Amino acid sequence: MVLSSDYLTKHYNMFKATKTRSTPEVATGSMADIAFLLLIFFLVATTLAKDKGLLLQLPPDVPPTETPIKERNLFTIRINSSNEYLVEGERRTDLSPIIEEIKAFVLNPEASSNQAESPSKAIISLKAQRGTKYAYFIGALDHIKEAYYQMYAAKIGMTSAEFRQLDRDDPNQNTLYLSAREGLPMNISIAEPD
Repeated sequence: MVLSSDYLTKHYNMFKATKTRSTPEVATGSMADIAFLLLIFFLVATTLAKDKGLLLQLPPDVPPTETPIKERNLFTIRINSSNEYLVEGERRTDLSPIIEEIKAFVLNPEASSNQAESPSKAIISLKAQRGTKYAYFIGALDHIKEAYYQMYAAKIGMTSAEFRQLDRDDPNQNTLYLSAREGLPMNISIAEPD
């Protein structure tokens, strides 16, 4: 069988035309929809980290009044920019004994004239300079609060850890909590840094 050149040319051109016409394509019309659905899925499924910080209740915004404070009712702790402590005028490197000192100052069991007149009048003043590292400031604040927690716990016959675990939503435990704090306010003055 002999094929003519016209026949071969005709079939070659048809083959070539069909080959160029059938280029595969990827449908991208729904890609935006898929990306949007994935975005929504990840936004809903992701848990965001909660910010941690100091749990301090700020006083109400009232104009300051000059209330004279007797020197004997003020226990001072200062932290300089070199992260050195000055407790009641004495340099310290270790704050661990301060808990017992604060308890003795606030409660004043021996009615000393160098300590607070009463627990309700005792004020613990904490002041830091601008260059102080946060860890030192927070460490001093933790020691002050621990002293108060130990006083509250001792008042109702618990440990300070047990006192901190009291559930304020439970009426019985809330009564214990309030009776421990009665007449013994946590008076902490945090002064503006220098």
